[in-house]
Amino acid sequence: MADSSTTTAPDMDAIQVHETGAGLFQVEIQARGARFLADEPVAFGGMGSGPDPYDLLASALGACTTMTLRLYARRKGWPLESVSVRVSHARASLNARDSFTREVIVTGDLDETQKTRLAEIADRCPVHQTLDRGADVVTHFVAPVPATQETGTGLHMRHMSEACGSERA
Repeated sequence: MADSSTTTAPDMDAIQVHETGAGLFQVEIQARGARFLADEPVAFGGMGSGPDPYDLLASALGACTTMTLRLYARRKGWPLESVSVRVSHARASLNARDSFTREVIVTGDLDETQKTRLAEIADRCPVHQTLDRGADVVTHFVAPVPATQETGTGLHMRHMSEACGSERA
């Protein structure tokens, strides 16, 4: 365990999560000025006041896919009217590999070549790539520091742009 007096420079893209004191599992999440709750369902001892952590992970994949497809189609000047993504998550046991099923619906006057390319781009969204290759998690116990209201560095937007390539319409 790290020394509890250790301090680090705040990461401007860091998400702040803290217990609310309401219920056993309810937490408030602060992300670049937005605040929302996460919780466990009532059936599992929570208050059901927000998505559970796996719902948030699946939501990240759906949001990133939607945003990446929108950015790519905009750059190409394609007539993409709307994108919606439904994501489900499953895992047989704690030691089993996670499985995400992503259903993408795009509307607009797109030809088959454009739809095929959008399917390829969906697999290049940064969150999909993160899940696909795995991630390292490093944990430090540190002294409390005040929360910051900084807007971040735009890391996700930069990675999404990279996923779409430098291709322009």
